[in-house]
Amino acid sequence: MGFLKDFKAFAMRGNVIDLAVGVVVGGAFGQIVNSLVADIIMPPIGILVGGVDFSELAFTLKPATADAAAVKINYGNFIQSCVNFLIIAFSIFLFVRLLSKIDFSKDKDTPPVAPTKDQELLGEIRDLLKQQNSDLEKQPLPKGTPQS
Repeated sequence: MGFLKDFKAFAMRGNVIDLAVGVVVGGAFGQIVNSLVADIIMPPIGILVGGVDFSELAFTLKPATADAAAVKINYGNFIQSCVNFLIIAFSIFLFVRLLSKIDFSKDKDTPPVAPTKDQELLGEIRDLLKQQNSDLEKQPLPKGTPQS
């Protein structure tokens, strides 16, 4: 029963749940970007470069036979994947940049806390020790004492 209890404590920790939500939202965002690139961005680009359908671009290494499908290098799909990556990377960059500009500290308006009696006493002791050490440094050393 200890294993299940440990797993439940691990799974219910805030960071794990946040990570799971991030993965699910990221997957959905990736699908949206894939559709954006394949269905909206690439067709106009294909028209601009001479009516090319990027999803059809491929090098045929071995033509199809009766027994096997053709062996192709689908570089058009690769180009679409690169555009997907650039859009996702740029979106994440903008999101992280936005988060870095947001100040999440809530105690900005709270005034500084006054020191306690103990802290004041410790401060006085520190100041006395500093003064005592500086007074000792000013005194001449007795004859025969090695200097450092």
